[in-house]
Amino acid sequence: MREKNTDFLMELLNTASPSSYEMPIQKKWMEAMKPYADEIRTDHAGNVIAVKNPEAEMKVMLAGHCDEIALVVNRIDEDGYVYIDKMGGVNPKAAIGMKVDILGTHGRLSGVIGVNAQHHGGIKGDFDLSDLFIDCGAKSREEVTEYVQIGDLAVYRRTPEVMMDRYVTGRGLDNRTGQYIVGEVLRRLHQTNINVGVYAASTVNEETNMGGAYFAAAGVEPSMAIACDVTFATDYPGVDKKTHGDVELEKGPVLAKGAPINRNINQLLEKAAGEKDISLQYELTSRATGTDADRMRLTGKGVPVSLVSLPLRYMHSPVETASLEDIEECIELLVTFISDLSGEESLNPLDLV
Repeated sequence: MREKNTDFLMELLNTASPSSYEMPIQKKWMEAMKPYADEIRTDHAGNVIAVKNPEAEMKVMLAGHCDEIALVVNRIDEDGYVYIDKMGGVNPKAAIGMKVDILGTHGRLSGVIGVNAQHHGGIKGDFDLSDLFIDCGAKSREEVTEYVQIGDLAVYRRTPEVMMDRYVTGRGLDNRTGQYIVGEVLRRLHQTNINVGVYAASTVNEETNMGGAYFAAAGVEPSMAIACDVTFATDYPGVDKKTHGDVELEKGPVLAKGAPINRNINQLLEKAAGEKDISLQYELTSRATGTDADRMRLTGKGVPVSLVSLPLRYMHSPVETASLEDIEECIELLVTFISDLSGEESLNPLDLV
């Protein structure tokens, strides 16, 4: 990656950020952005927005959500076993046999998600998280409740890694990579004269309700907004490309096309990609994007939106995998796009006809 700042990316990936408990990662991101922002804003949802050029009339919001899927404690039995539910789109099959950290109200507690031995029949048929439990090594409810209470969150204990000096893999790349990308865009624009205001937003709660994006856009009232998220790569065994499209790692950022997406913004992004010889891929989002773009679009009088996504393998698993080069090209695309803006661009699709 050019202008390498991968240490910060790995720090973010090593920071637990379950949806509804994003405060620790937000504080890290906010401190990292302070040298490059003209101002830092926060709100009652927990968003952090780093701003460059706040006096500019045209306001461009870049939103990358910082929250990750997680487990939530819903019951502790008399023997000290901890039962769990979903905080976001957790795949129960990926949870089997994983180590976890419970972010307890009174302290962090480690544990493992127990699984019936194959010799005793293993796990059969369909099951949900309610059929699983966390073993913390405790012998009673009282031992566990010294640390944990109902509603506390847990994340897989998973250290991010770089494979073959090419791919980064770990837990929660969805979407701490997006949080990293919007911050890097602001950092690289720091000493650049631009004609627009940039509002790099690290948003919360995307994995559960997308309320963070609504708060952020409602507060800023941007002229346009771009969600920076991940999308499904389909370049590994077992994926039906006829059904799910053709998206590959190392083939560049993915632009969305569909009813929610502003064609003018996409055209400007394609122009920026051409300038830097960045290959683009495309995905269809006919009705909705399933990202922060959907909520930002419906704030105020309406906000023109686009979606720039990072191809990601193994979505919502402990081994999500993305390309470092794709991350770099997402950053370069957005830096070029913003640098090229005059501040007088029309975002009305009728002007394209």
